Amino acid sequence: MRPVQCKMARAALGIGVRDLAEAAQVSPDTVVRFERGETLRERTVGDLRRALEAAGVLFIDQNGNGPGVRLRERE
Repeated sequence: MRPVQCKMARAALGIGVRDLAEAAQVSPDTVVRFERGETLRERTVGDLRRALEAAGVLFIDQNGNGPGVRLRERE
């Protein structure tokens, strides 16, 4: 997951930094630092990604048009 994907995912879900931090069990400052482009531990980025995926985000890899996100269809 790239920092820009984290921002896009939060926007798509309509959640704030604190909401994501709570779901991923990290500090809000950690989310801000990641979205600013600072390097975090791989495990921490994984925690953020898993929290976003659990909320319904699908991450799209670079496919010629750049990385992105979309929401999983609700059943």
